[in-house]
Amino acid sequence: MKNAIAILISFITLALFALPANAASAVTKETLKDWMDTGDVVVLDARRGRDWSASEFKIKGADRTAPDDFDAWKTKYAKDQKLVIYCA
Repeated sequence: MKNAIAILISFITLALFALPANAASAVTKETLKDWMDTGDVVVLDARRGRDWSASEFKIKGADRTAPDDFDAWKTKYAKDQKLVIYCA
C-alpha cells in the first residue's frame, strides 16, 4: 500500500512539472545514438530492479534511477539538460 501511495505521489509530482505535449516526443534510436555520441543527452533507465536485471537489453551509458524517487534525481541534472527516460 505504501508503494502504491509513493508511486501515485510521484506521478502527481511529475504531472506538475510535466512539459507541454509539444516539448516531449518519441525519439528514434538513430537520433538517440547521435545525441549520445555528441554528449547532448542524459539517458535515464527508470526500470525497477527485477525488470532491469532480467533484461538482456540495456542502453550503454544510461544512468539507472528509481522511477518513484523523483526528489532524488530532479536536482541531479541541469534544468536545460536534455533527458531521455525509458522504462521498457
